[in-house]
Amino acid sequence: MILAIGEILYDIFPEYKRLGGAPFNFAFHLINLGMPVCFVSRIGNDAEGRKVIKFLQQNNLKSKNIQIDDRHRTGKVIVELDAKGVPEFNILPDVAYDYIEFNPSIASLLNADTRLIYFGTLVQRSKYGFKNIQQILAQRHPVTKCLYDINLRPHCFTKQIIVDSLRQCDVLKLNNEELEMLKQMFDFKKSSRAFVEHLMTKYCLEMLSLTKGKNGSELFTVDKYFQTQPAKLNNVVDSVGAGDAYTAILSIGYINKWPLELILEKATEFAARICEIKGAIPVDPNFYKKIIAGIKGKQNEKA
Repeated sequence: MILAIGEILYDIFPEYKRLGGAPFNFAFHLINLGMPVCFVSRIGNDAEGRKVIKFLQQNNLKSKNIQIDDRHRTGKVIVELDAKGVPEFNILPDVAYDYIEFNPSIASLLNADTRLIYFGTLVQRSKYGFKNIQQILAQRHPVTKCLYDINLRPHCFTKQIIVDSLRQCDVLKLNNEELEMLKQMFDFKKSSRAFVEHLMTKYCLEMLSLTKGKNGSELFTVDKYFQTQPAKLNNVVDSVGAGDAYTAILSIGYINKWPLELILEKATEFAARICEIKGAIPVDPNFYKKIIAGIKGKQNEKA
């Protein structure tokens, strides 16, 4: 089982709104790709929150671990797209997901059946969220791995959040811009490749995934390295959620010990398909059939 902890929110686009939040997108993809997933988040006791519960129930995502907050509203993000479809986010502060509680229900999930915990940075932006997420990670079972999808958003992180999260994770996912932000934060003067090696050594990372937009992506382990070019895009609508799609395949490949080149190939293809739809998750359930068939086909080739 994969445990995803973090924000679920409404992305408010100029002409429509969609459910989003990196951990939710990640969990939604995994459940539709046939993976057992438990999603933990917190929503407001409001109209938007009730719509969230209804959506989850209609899409095979159990709402058991969605906490209800009577004091804080369901999260929202105002999304603006530039001429190339690249999003800019205005993330509303002090919302329900900032106050996820470490309760007995979550504690019961911290056992050997949980193969991987996915978490990010945004859900830790409040002192309350930071304390509880770090406690959850610290109390995981020894066999459980952690994937940190860093997702740095303006004014929503501190160096302490990042350092403590790096100490907890086994797999780090970040993009090129975030890598440069970390280099500046840690005052690292050498090359980006040297910085990757520094991060892997200092924080004992098993794997580091670096996405670079039009320049493809790279995957590092202690003794191996692979890179790939971006997949061909037929019709780019927007790039919202492409990174979350990439991370979903990364997690599947990691826990199933796929060859690195297969992880890169399938993660890149899936992220590209998400760029061809509105928002971060598809509305057509048949969207995933081709992805699943492609993954199975490649696995059979490698067997």
